[in-house]
Formats: sequence, C-alpha cells, structure tokens
Amino acid sequence: MRALIFGSDGQDGHYLVQFLLKQGYQVYGVVRKKARYQQDSALQGVTQYRQIFADLTDFTSIINAIMDAQPDEIYNLAGQSEIPVSWRQPSLTAEVNAIGIIRILEAIRIVNPVIRFFQASSSEMFGSNRNIPLDEKSVLQPRNPYGTSKVFAHWTVSNYRTQYNLFACSGILFNHESPQRGPEFVTRKIAKAVAEIKLGLRNRLSLGDIYAVRDWGHAADYVRAMWLMLQQPKPNDYVIASGVGHTVKEFAETAFRMVGITLVWEGSGIDEVARDMHTGKIVIEIDPKLHRNLADDRIVGNPIKAREELGFIPEYSFEQMVEEIVSADLNKLMECKP
Repeated sequence: MRALIFGSDGQDGHYLVQFLLKQGYQVYGVVRKKARYQQDSALQGVTQYRQIFADLTDFTSIINAIMDAQPDEIYNLAGQSEIPVSWRQPSLTAEVNAIGIIRILEAIRIVNPVIRFFQASSSEMFGSNRNIPLDEKSVLQPRNPYGTSKVFAHWTVSNYRTQYNLFACSGILFNHESPQRGPEFVTRKIAKAVAEIKLGLRNRLSLGDIYAVRDWGHAADYVRAMWLMLQQPKPNDYVIASGVGHTVKEFAETAFRMVGITLVWEGSGIDEVARDMHTGKIVIEIDPKLHRNLADDRIVGNPIKAREELGFIPEYSFEQMVEEIVSADLNKLMECKP
C-alpha cells in the first residue's frame, strides 16, 4: 500500500507516518518548502519514506505529487490551524483550508478516482452549538474563520463523495495533543511552563479562561482512527474524541502534579491565582487579555459511532497524555541545562 500525506511535518503527520510505516506502507510526505522542513531523525535512511514538495494553494503541484506517489490513500492533515491567525489572515485561512481541499479532490478525480481520501475536520466546526456531547449529526455553527473554513471543506468532501462516488471521508477531530504539538497551543504552553518552573527557569504561568472545557485525546490514537476510516467498505464521517471533557484548570493541575507541585487556588475571576501548596508561591495567574473572543467554553464529543463501527478505543488516558507531554518538555530542558 502507498500513502500520500499532506501536512506530514505537523503533529498528526509525525504520528501518521510512523503508524503507516509499521503497517508496511510506502509513505510519501508532502511538505511545502525544503528550507523550513526538518525531517524527523527517525526517518533518516528509511527507504519506505520519501518527501514530496507541494502546496495546497498550487493545483499543479498537487497533481504532480499524486502522479509521482501513485497512492492508494491520501490523508490531508495540512492547513492553517491557529484560530488567532485565522482572524488576522482570514483570506489565507480560507484559501488553504477550504479551497485547498477542492484542489485535492479535483486532482484525485482527474488522476485516479479510486484513491481513498481522508480529510481532517475539526470540532471547531460546532462552534456555539451547546448540545453536548457533539456527534456527526450535530449542527455546525462555527465562530471563527478557522472553523468556517473547516465547515466548507467538510461539506465539500461530502458533496464529492455523493456527486462523483469518491471514497472520501472526514474525521471530525476533537482536541488531540502530544509532545509534537506546537508551543502556541495551550497544552504545550502549560507543559513547557511547568517544566521551566520545576527547574527554576521561571516562576509564573499566565492563563486565560481556565474553566473552558475541551475533549482532549492523544494524537497517536487519533491517527489510528484516520487509518481505520479508510479501511472500511464504505466511506463515512466520524467524530473522533475521548467523550470526556476536562477544563484548562484540570490540565494545569494535572501537569503540575506530574512534577510534584500541588496547586491551591484562591480568589476568583481576574484575581484568581494558584499557589504551590508547599512553598506558597504563586505559579498561575489569570490574564484577561488571553481570553479568546467568541470562544466556546465547552466542547465535548460523542465517539460512539467510531467505537461501534471502527472499533476505535483510545489507548491513552488523559493523565497519560499530560504526563508524556510534561515529561518530554522536562527532559528536553534537562538535556540543555548545564
């Protein structure tokens, strides 16, 4: 089997490449620019892996990538994924996340309509929908340009599946994390700060809405779900989630506990702080400027369909995921510390 992965240099791409190689695939990873791409050291000398250069804004490069790889499966994990950036650059977000999917599907239709296609949809598509937990039939009500672009792509996949009989499906991915997650995301921001505070490299962490609830899973589990979707006899869309919600506050408490720091909270609202129970020092403070505009305070998925039809059961618990991320940042800093 041969697989082509758009966005192979991101978090999900990292885990999907490794997973598919273990399944015996020949894997082709699509990256945009050689100058900005640092190939995973684990892939050095791996003959079953090759990188291809293409861009979701360039139809010709997509056609060439597919013709070069001749894949049985295509996974699209690429895109502009930062919500604050989507407000600053809404046109670019739409060009990459929405129109880019049309380019891939058109290329599949032209080059080889038998190729199976996976699209990474997002829980941000649900936006202001308060009917928790959210499933495949929940109303899509995006509240930011990123979520809107993902809705466009999601329905485009559905329409191409119906109109052209393509094996095209979308995984509605809820929040999933790992040590590969970028530092701009709150989970890595917390983990990195916890490691630095533990080693005495800083003394405080600022957070926004600590009561926002997210459904967090591990990226390694979620890429397995992507693969399972393309092994089914018929294409379909699935919510990929843990089904359990945790607050940002819980994430932070768990992360600090992993390094032996127990938090004691005091105050409320903008005056709320968390102290180290043993030293009394403030380690977390609330910064109103970090609250997202139009943010949705509770997002939890219903993964029953994926569990029943795909047999998808996450292997990582919430605590295991947090511990792995914190440990990775702690070990990285300890290696650098003189």
